[in-house]
Amino acid sequence: MLKKFISGLLSGLIIMLLLLGGSWLALNWYANQPVLTTIKQDFIIEEGDSLTAISQNLASQGIIEYPKVFSILGRLLDLSGSLHVGDYLITPKTSVRELLDMFSQGKVRYYDVTLVEALRFSDILKELNQHPKLTEPLTQYDAKQLFKALGIKGSPEGLFYPDTYFFQSGASVKSILIRAHERLEKVLKEEWVARDMGLPYKTPYQALIMASVIEKETGAAFERPDIAGVFVRRLRLGMRLQSDPTVIYGMGNSYHGKLTRRILRTKTPYNTYVIKGLPPTPIATVGREAIHAALHPAAGKALYFVAKGDGTHYFSESLEEHNRAVRKYQITDRRSDYRSTIEKN
Repeated sequence: MLKKFISGLLSGLIIMLLLLGGSWLALNWYANQPVLTTIKQDFIIEEGDSLTAISQNLASQGIIEYPKVFSILGRLLDLSGSLHVGDYLITPKTSVRELLDMFSQGKVRYYDVTLVEALRFSDILKELNQHPKLTEPLTQYDAKQLFKALGIKGSPEGLFYPDTYFFQSGASVKSILIRAHERLEKVLKEEWVARDMGLPYKTPYQALIMASVIEKETGAAFERPDIAGVFVRRLRLGMRLQSDPTVIYGMGNSYHGKLTRRILRTKTPYNTYVIKGLPPTPIATVGREAIHAALHPAAGKALYFVAKGDGTHYFSESLEEHNRAVRKYQITDRRSDYRSTIEKN
């Protein structure tokens, strides 16, 4: 009797082990299966989502089969309590196990926003406020509070560095602006320390103002040092900068695409045909190249330049030569495809 009991017990244990082994083999097979999606697909884990909810959401979006098995696998791997909130990018051929690893390790998707050179702050704020993955858009009042927190007194123009910024879904507009401002301060400090001696700037901020004018005047990147050289020589000689972009900036929304003689004679703080020296603030976002050019202007004697209509400029040493170039490039031989920047192949 005892022998039969022991034999039955062993048989039961063997069957149970076989069942367990078969279950594990089945789970292992499932874990190595690729997800169902055939294209790159976003998936979001929200705050408070349980493993069961995540499994069901994956199945409803057509990413996995057998959501209950997915939940069991996650619990057996002891991952149910370590799945990170965030936005994930799921690609074809990702296995179920890799998907769980992605969630448990918090390999969330990063987005980016690019702030380009020569933008006004209002353009930057609009760009950030409209980004679909950034949150908490700033009003003008909010922006002023941020400036105060950053120690920005007066105009914010030019104080946010143009670059590509990466962030997780849900990051705030404010967080990008803080990073852009810190980046600008770092770059400006680095360039100021290595500046040429004898420049007509008393502060890094004045160099930034000059850099913004250079940025707006430049259609061809290689001309930045030459344009800087013209403006620096004019400052040294007490000549007015006579830069159209500063006039346009000073007009604000009243500019409608054409500068007239009357406009050029109208005094504003930014009309460098009327005022001497630099305008009171930068007029646009500024990259490192323009800052470097302002602090390392090219040597030479040119005091004037005029756009040739192909994105480059003609530089002149005398007013007579400059006037001839103006007639040639702006009137008699003006290009039919006149443009302010170089065409990119």
